[in-house]
Amino acid sequence: MKTYGQFCPVAQAMELLGERWTLLVVRELLSGSTRFGELERGVPLMSKTMLSQRLGTLASAGVVERRPLPTSRGYSYHLTKAGAALRPVVEAAGVWATQHLRRDLREEELDAGLLMWDLQRNLVLDELPTEPVLVHFFFPDGGAGKTRFWLHLRPEAEVDLCLTHPGFDVGLTVEASVRTFTEVWLGQKTFGEAVATRGLRLAGERRWIRAFPEWLKLSAFAAFA
Repeated sequence: MKTYGQFCPVAQAMELLGERWTLLVVRELLSGSTRFGELERGVPLMSKTMLSQRLGTLASAGVVERRPLPTSRGYSYHLTKAGAALRPVVEAAGVWATQHLRRDLREEELDAGLLMWDLQRNLVLDELPTEPVLVHFFFPDGGAGKTRFWLHLRPEAEVDLCLTHPGFDVGLTVEASVRTFTEVWLGQKTFGEAVATRGLRLAGERRWIRAFPEWLKLSAFAAFA
């Protein structure tokens, strides 16, 4: 690890956290990811080798704890007390960027897979239906392998994000461009605005169409947009 050669605590913190990808790995751990594969889904452009290296560095610094999986080979990764204390740092960085780095999203920043991964783990659980519902998301401009996703919502169970049709009847279809839905997710455009301009379209049972906006918690930074 390169050092800044300074006694300043900010410099010392950045020696660890300023390395490429490191703070995004911490962000994923704060969001609840514990398995290596889950972390990969949150940082899809990061190589497995780099992810492994960053986890090792964070573990050596006492920020991450690696635990053997009880039922299979491999490990799970968990933030220590020192790691959990980084939450306000990560949140402050996101709020600052939302408020002070205002700009249009670049094409390379639009990723339907990452959007759906974030959406799947940020739903208002108390608002979800009390019966199973399959929601089909269609992004015409999502690119290879990222145009169709399915969320299987089941009462008293985890929300399943499926990359292939799971075989159940679809109760609701959501169609939008990746840009439009991302803008809604980030709070840059309201759900009503996206529907009114036909950038986002819903089809299916009327009750699920009405309820769908209430299921979305949106990005943690949408409130600051």
